[in-house]
Amino acid sequence: MRPHTISVLVENRPGVLSRVAGLFTRRGFNIESLAVGTCEEPGMSRITAVVIADDDIIEQVKKQLNKLINVIKVSDITYTDHVAREIALVKVAAEAGQTRAEVMQLADNFRARIIDVGTRSVVLEVTGDTGKIDALVSLLQQYGIKELVRTGKIAMTRGSKTVSSKK
Repeated sequence: MRPHTISVLVENRPGVLSRVAGLFTRRGFNIESLAVGTCEEPGMSRITAVVIADDDIIEQVKKQLNKLINVIKVSDITYTDHVAREIALVKVAAEAGQTRAEVMQLADNFRARIIDVGTRSVVLEVTGDTGKIDALVSLLQQYGIKELVRTGKIAMTRGSKTVSSKK
């Protein structure tokens, strides 16, 4: 079993996300990552889900997803050349002085942006692949992470290939 990145183009209608997520649930899979948003096509949204499963099972899930009302196109882009990113916001305990300077240096090393500074904390925004975000979070734990929020993985294929409703 391995993580699969599934891109699902759907009509932007109430209940569609619930039906898509429910299909994975009924098959007994935990969705490791989920991101949904409007896309380049009016009236449509793109769902990016990461699920750990065998290739054969993913093929069955794709077939079942394609049968759902409001689902336009389903693609497993795991084996396709693609780019993927996540965003994380991390609030770190950082009093003025040496600790704050160290946190700011870590932010710089990871190309994270400092988006809020308080008297006892700073909030960092970091964008990158899962490994980069995991590494920064791991290093920030020594300072005390007060709060952490991450998006799900978003991904798209490289080059001219697209996951769209157009043929």
